[in-house]
Amino acid sequence: MRLTVIVITIAAALAAAGCGSNRKVASVPAAVQQQVLEQRADSLFFAAQRSKMLGDYKTAITQYSDYIRLNRSNPTVYYELSRLFMEVRNPSYSLGFARRAVQLDSSNKWFRMALADAYTMNEMFDSAAVVYGQLSRQNPQDDDLLFNKGMSLSKGRHFSEALEVFDTIESRVGVVEDLVFQKQRIFMRLNMVDKAAAEVRKLTRQEPGELRYWGLLAEIYEASERIPEAKAVYDTILQMDPYHPRALIAIANFEKKNGNEPKYRAFLVKAFQNKEYTIDEKISFVYPYLQMLETDTTKRAEGLLLTGLIVESHPREAKAYALRADMFSQADQPDSALVNYKKAIALDSTRFSVWYQLMWVYSRTEQTDSLLRISAHVTRQFPKEFMGFYFNGLANYFRQRYDTAIQSLNTALAIGGEKRFVADVYALLGDAYHASGLHARSDSSYDMVLTLRPKDHIVMNNYSYYLSVRGDNLEKAEQLSRRSLELKPESPTYMDTYAWILFRMGKYQQARSWIEKAMQYPEAQQDPDVLEHYGDILFNLNEKDKAVEYWQLAKARGANSQGLARKIAEKRYIKSLDR
Repeated sequence: MRLTVIVITIAAALAAAGCGSNRKVASVPAAVQQQVLEQRADSLFFAAQRSKMLGDYKTAITQYSDYIRLNRSNPTVYYELSRLFMEVRNPSYSLGFARRAVQLDSSNKWFRMALADAYTMNEMFDSAAVVYGQLSRQNPQDDDLLFNKGMSLSKGRHFSEALEVFDTIESRVGVVEDLVFQKQRIFMRLNMVDKAAAEVRKLTRQEPGELRYWGLLAEIYEASERIPEAKAVYDTILQMDPYHPRALIAIANFEKKNGNEPKYRAFLVKAFQNKEYTIDEKISFVYPYLQMLETDTTKRAEGLLLTGLIVESHPREAKAYALRADMFSQADQPDSALVNYKKAIALDSTRFSVWYQLMWVYSRTEQTDSLLRISAHVTRQFPKEFMGFYFNGLANYFRQRYDTAIQSLNTALAIGGEKRFVADVYALLGDAYHASGLHARSDSSYDMVLTLRPKDHIVMNNYSYYLSVRGDNLEKAEQLSRRSLELKPESPTYMDTYAWILFRMGKYQQARSWIEKAMQYPEAQQDPDVLEHYGDILFNLNEKDKAVEYWQLAKARGANSQGLARKIAEKRYIKSLDR
């Protein structure tokens, strides 16, 4: 209550001072003002402490900052701000406040530890090592401080000094895991393999039954390609645990390098049969093969073998079949991929990622009916998944059900998705609007694609061709087509489009030049549309007999545009309505 009264009194005094009255108002004593400020500061400090304890770090930072405006001499607040900025990953601010805390109170151990931590977070390892060294000298029984000094020296690449520190600690506390691990890492970075191995052997002598230490020792030799020594250690592990998966897999790989395929497979099978080797561990081991298949097809058989072993070991696990399906899909075996995706869904239908892969394979293999059926189910089961509606729109577009396709695609846009997929939706939407005769909406959709994906040459080509067919905005069509050719200069399809646009602009000689460039490619020589276009261009260059020859050739290749038969019969150019 006293605080409230004082504040009201001050407010009243200030208000009175602001009035036009000639009465004299007694000034508020400086001691009272100071008391109010101190109480306000205390309130902010305790509010900040509460916010910090509740995990609301941003509010705590604001409250501590407000406190500093009232009291700039409290080192604890700077320390607290340093810690909070460390929590919110702002290294530079953390360091600045830690430095200020130490400036105000250099004797406080915790302030200086915060400074060392801030130096580390800012990768100023030499400075961190200096602070930890000072703290260690002042607290000689605290081995953690000395260990942190060694870590800072190691990170700062002062390896010999770091080793001296770790040796000092070891002389005090004996052989402990953390010290050995740090020392062997340094020796490995210095390519001192024997010394690294010697460190780990301290642990194996101390705890000979701890397989982790033997595994680390084997990895040291294996990483240095000292295979006989690595194999000897793995053999030791297998004597203690005949089904140790890491050792079995390592031995399997050694056998494969030696060309012994039967032994390689036998060791792998034995490793994957270990019930203590969890499916997640197996998937983590096999998953990199999916990425390797993109650049190294020789990994295909091995990846399929490993996923097959996972399925055998875990026949009721959906993720086993999903991984195998991914492997088949990446190996360009879509039928086998579909079988395994369906098995995965039969075991667990709640994972949208598997449904997504199933729809993708159906679209890739042009199984439109299956894609339509599955995507319709997916949109019902996962009504907030963008890609379900995209694939449903795609399936309906393939079935020429353009209104339904447009509805699904607009639903996808309403849900929202990744930028690259949103561009795909607009591209397909442009095609659907074009097929429906809604040209303004089609153009708008294509424009949106090119805003999101300015180098989409496929959309540039299609968009420019559709403009030329309608005779709309031919200048824009020419610019788009020319840009698509700049991006894909060896595309005969794009050359044909550009030639056709030039033809529609009345630039017949330029059109001929470009379409003849296109016809240097075998695929263009067999394309009925290109052949018909060439005939149209030739006719308008007064080469009528040659034009009829190419019209006839286009018809023989399967061209079916409106007016082609009349052009051949009447031996004259007739503008087609469908082009």
